[in-house]
Amino acid sequence: MARLHELFIYLRDQGGSDLHLVSGLEPRVRRNGHLEAVPGWDPLLTDDLASLLEEIVPEDRWASFLAEGDLDFAYGLDDVARYRGNYLKQEQGLSAVFRIIPQRILTLEELKVTPAIERLAHLKNGLVLVTGPTGSGKSTTLAAIIDRINRTHRRHIVTIEDPIEFVHSEIECVFSQREVGRDTQSFGNALKAAIRQDADVILVGEMRDQETIALAITAAEMGTLVFGTLHTNSAANTIDRLIDAFPAEQQAQIRTTLSESLAAIVAQLLLRTADGNGRVAANEILFKTSGLPNVIREGNTPMIRSIIQGGRREGMQLMDDALTDLMQRGIITPRDAYQKAAEKQNFEAFLES
Repeated sequence: MARLHELFIYLRDQGGSDLHLVSGLEPRVRRNGHLEAVPGWDPLLTDDLASLLEEIVPEDRWASFLAEGDLDFAYGLDDVARYRGNYLKQEQGLSAVFRIIPQRILTLEELKVTPAIERLAHLKNGLVLVTGPTGSGKSTTLAAIIDRINRTHRRHIVTIEDPIEFVHSEIECVFSQREVGRDTQSFGNALKAAIRQDADVILVGEMRDQETIALAITAAEMGTLVFGTLHTNSAANTIDRLIDAFPAEQQAQIRTTLSESLAAIVAQLLLRTADGNGRVAANEILFKTSGLPNVIREGNTPMIRSIIQGGRREGMQLMDDALTDLMQRGIITPRDAYQKAAEKQNFEAFLES
């Protein structure tokens, strides 16, 4: 058994989310947002860490890491979990971070996300973006949405990921899960192919560049339901980020295309619970309305806030409203709500109480 397996099992058993390995430090796990040292382990010397890391990857990928200084991959440990691994070189030597990917996909109800998000699983077409910073649970939420589609509809679902994280069993749907670098050369190539593969649903693991964004918007415009992720923190910011990915002379056309294809944006943050024993998601939600396309075409993204406020009956909500609800129910602390809020002055009074 690879020596790293002991750490992988410890991470799972402790309910941690990430394992950090750094030359010169003892292994550490992130649990409920905090990094904690793994008991019984001494600081890792560079040569010892290199031996640990080399043991679980093929020879060609290890050679690629040594040459390039970075490596992304997924690793499965039978009957334990899957892990998304990242190797890197840094000033002190080698480092690695592993994020646990549970073997069982949690349901939307188990994730305790707002019920409005469940509607996304029943859309027939359009572009749906789940956004948020690294570690905010975007992949977990998307996996739950895809799982709901798998249990309630008969569709062909193509996922394009780097690397593949959640592995879906075929229940009602047919899956084609493709890993960039192994099954296809790029997100762009795989998206072009998916359009010709009779895909009803396409999941794009990360919309990294202009080509991927353009192809995702085009696929949605053609009648496919497309899910993607971005590292943005609000619906308005997400729309601006998509448009800004294109040269100025193309932005008017992209605004027009996006205005017709965008179906929903869900921005997500992950916060510690007030008791310190878990984490909870807070979501900003925007659904397509009759007025949204015109706002996007005109570049009037400040109006997005008003659209969300006017759509509360349909399940839309601003991030600050989600934070307020969690705070008032005692699920998160006023301090954490204040730190994540966009309009912090609205939370200052709660800090003094």
